[in-house]
Amino acid sequence: MKSLHNENDFNEIKHRIAQLSENSERKWGSMNISQMLVHCDLILQIALKKLTLPKINFFFKSIGNFTKIEMRIFNNGIPRNMPTFKKVIVNFECNFGEAKNNLLQRLDEYYFAYKNNLLPSFHELFGEMKEKDWGFMEYKHLDHHLKQFNV
Repeated sequence: MKSLHNENDFNEIKHRIAQLSENSERKWGSMNISQMLVHCDLILQIALKKLTLPKINFFFKSIGNFTKIEMRIFNNGIPRNMPTFKKVIVNFECNFGEAKNNLLQRLDEYYFAYKNNLLPSFHELFGEMKEKDWGFMEYKHLDHHLKQFNV
C-alpha cells in the first residue's frame, strides 16, 4: 500500500502536484483547482497539529474508525463527494500559485514531522492513529484529489 512515509510515494505525490496548472479541469466535485490545493493543505495541517477539528459524536467517530479500517483492509480510495469538516471546506477564491507552493511546503513539513515522530496519535474522525495510518490516509487523500484533476 502506498504511503506518504515511503520516499518514492512521497516524491510521486509532489511530482503530480507539480504537473497541475490553473487550467487543470476537474472530473467531479465543486472545488476548483486552487480551492482543492488549499483544502489539501488544510488536511495536512491537521496532522501537523496546526488545525484542530471540532469534537464529533460517537456515531460519526464509529463510522470514521470503521472507514479507516476498511480502507486499510481493502486498500480502497476515498469516495467522491464525501462530506467533510466545515473547517476544511474551501469555498472562497484562492491564488493558484500561492496555494500550490504552500501545499508543496506543507508536504515537506509533514515529512519532517513524520521523520521526527511528531505526528499525533489521535484524529477526531478516525480515532487512534498510528504512524502507518497517517502515511496511508494522507496519501489516499492527496491521491483522491489529484485524480479529481487528472494527475
